[in-house]
Amino acid sequence: MRVTPPIFNQLARHVTRPKSISFIGLGRMGSEMAFNLFSKTFAESKDAQFTVCDAVPEAAHAFRRNFQEHFPGASLHVSNTPEEAAIKSQTIITMLPSSPQVRSVYSEDRGIISALRHLSREDANATLCIDSTTLHVAVARAVSEEVHKLGALMVDAPVSGGVTGAKAGTLSFLVGGTHDEFTRASPTLALMGQRIIHCGHSGSGLAAKICNNLVLGVEQIVVAEAMLLGQKLGLNPAVLAGVINNSTGGCWSSSVNNPVPSALPDKSPPCERDYEGGFATALMLKDMGLATDSANAAGTPLPLGQMAQNIYEKVIREKPDLARKDFSSVYQYLETQLPGHE
Repeated sequence: MRVTPPIFNQLARHVTRPKSISFIGLGRMGSEMAFNLFSKTFAESKDAQFTVCDAVPEAAHAFRRNFQEHFPGASLHVSNTPEEAAIKSQTIITMLPSSPQVRSVYSEDRGIISALRHLSREDANATLCIDSTTLHVAVARAVSEEVHKLGALMVDAPVSGGVTGAKAGTLSFLVGGTHDEFTRASPTLALMGQRIIHCGHSGSGLAAKICNNLVLGVEQIVVAEAMLLGQKLGLNPAVLAGVINNSTGGCWSSSVNNPVPSALPDKSPPCERDYEGGFATALMLKDMGLATDSANAAGTPLPLGQMAQNIYEKVIREKPDLARKDFSSVYQYLETQLPGHE
């Protein structure tokens, strides 16, 4: 019997798809995560295949060139659409800006769900989708329901650790999904991070991430306030940071992400690089918005969270250049509020 091209392609995909991983979304976080995932997978299995896809095609091609410079023998393809990437790979990771992009990549024309509809039932059932985007819990659960209806597995797995953790492979993954889905996703996540925490059913990873970043967003502002006040009262920034970090006020925003240059002599937080290379203020504002939206939907009070959101909005409105800087740059905004500051 002669094998026609469509049948041949289907047979070929059936053989290669289990060995292939697709990564969609190559921003500052996604590119570092994908590089770690692909490089470690390639070290374990030289016949592994990789696919990348991004809304900016040049970003995907640049990633491919860079990766293959480091690993000349690796098989890495660029897909033009999420649908194409999902058809090629049994494991699909998405790392996108927020809810609208997740809806687009999964649910719209030429998206991942479209691919699942075109796959055989066996291939669809074998597919695992991992979404590491921080987005609205309701949107994540709606997309997950669509994926599950077609027989595939899906977890929400937002991260903690920022660009530094993504590059170092030390991220924490907060995972929402069934126990079986968590078990299936864990080996893949372990190649990109150090801590993998099962938070509960679908959407639970996102709920945990939103609550964590609510604390972080408020915390960073009050650390900036305290550091500014302390200096005005005559304290050396390094002395004050040392007191806070070894007392009950100790927290990540002071001990790791302190907003004052020279406050952490043995470390290099973003403030030492003009607030470059950290977690963008615009992204923190997005996360504070997710927290306030979630609180409104759940009917829980969020007085400090709402005030913090308002402050980050003012930071970006009054100092637009800080939108892409690390969110600890709120300290610079507070400096502009000092009496007599021009």
